[in-house]
Amino acid sequence: MRQTLYVTAVAVIASLATVAAIKAPVIIDKVSSLTAGNTTQPEGFWQTPAIKGYGKIHNRPDSAFRPQSGEQYNVVFQVQDGHEPKTTVNAELEKVARTVNLYVASGVPLESLKFVVAIAGSATPVVLNNQRYREAFGVDNPNLPLIARLRQAGVVVSVCDQAVAGHRYAFDSVDENVTHALSNLTTITTLEKQGYTLMPM
Repeated sequence: MRQTLYVTAVAVIASLATVAAIKAPVIIDKVSSLTAGNTTQPEGFWQTPAIKGYGKIHNRPDSAFRPQSGEQYNVVFQVQDGHEPKTTVNAELEKVARTVNLYVASGVPLESLKFVVAIAGSATPVVLNNQRYREAFGVDNPNLPLIARLRQAGVVVSVCDQAVAGHRYAFDSVDENVTHALSNLTTITTLEKQGYTLMPM
């Protein structure tokens, strides 16, 4: 009985291996056909029209739900996740740059964008000046050039002072381009009362 089961099991395994060997090239061909021609993109496909070097976008003028150039947009971005490596730019902060680029590419001037970034939680270290960041993580703060460019574009980058205190950072260790806010809780609710739209990242 055991020998019969063993022989049957070997036959089944051999059959499956044969099917896999036959099907594998077909599957590979199908996957290759789906990705063929997508390995390279033309020069200029990705752009960063407002925040140079950050938040790259691909502009498609015929896409739906494009921002209107004659409107003003008030948005508060909630940035709280800072779990990426300390040597890389915060992903949520990069999305803020992408949002600015998308609006500008749609024809909305920077002066019509009233954007505020509210930073707290594990993202708090992104606002540290270079000296304090290097003391804490051994590298220069990769977020500072992006924060400076956002500020130059009129975006207010703020940090929750409750989070700064909670992380035991000195308040004067926060970069000069960052606005001290009482807390994210009050920043978001105050701005929402003023007509801002909350965009959790």
